[in-house]
Amino acid sequence: MKESDLYAPVKTFLEGQGYAVKSEIGACDVMAIRGDEPPLVVELKTSFSLALIFQGIDRQRLTDTVYLAVPKSSDRGWKLRYKDILHLCRRLGLGLLAVDIAAATVEAHLDPAPYAPRKNIQRQTRLLREFARRQGDPNTGGTTGVTRITAYRQEAERLRAHLAEHGPARPVDLARTLEIPRARAILADNHYGWFTRISRGVYGLAP
Repeated sequence: MKESDLYAPVKTFLEGQGYAVKSEIGACDVMAIRGDEPPLVVELKTSFSLALIFQGIDRQRLTDTVYLAVPKSSDRGWKLRYKDILHLCRRLGLGLLAVDIAAATVEAHLDPAPYAPRKNIQRQTRLLREFARRQGDPNTGGTTGVTRITAYRQEAERLRAHLAEHGPARPVDLARTLEIPRARAILADNHYGWFTRISRGVYGLAP
């Protein structure tokens, strides 16, 4: 497959939308003009790559309407990272075209547009809560395949240590003594299998 194999389907696709299309205008693989609209530029590549992203960003110096065109993905191609690729293109304000060379068709997956990220306030709140509750900095950034020490685990360990030293207790007392507001939930969930309900409203350590 060559990049030139993508040109005819892309040209036909754009002409069908009223564009006049020409190739190899300066550094642009494809340039299209429609009336008084700003020029549209398409960069062709046989696979989705960082080099293609760089080219697309460079063409944005010429116009805001820049598309990246790649062959339609197989099950093992860029389709595996489809959501990530779409998100990256959206962040950069680039459009994305998928070319089916065999069928000579083009599918537009994304049109160029200014990106205005929406903040996930709920997720941000959870992260800030975790940051505030976690004691010290028990993890090492960048590690993989290791158990993460979360604030939840730290609080569960504090509850376990207290019960080991002082014996069974009520969640309300543990919450007050250890300053762990979610003590009742941690004991009831028993995520690590450390706790057991001794009697109504009283928890101790599991055997």
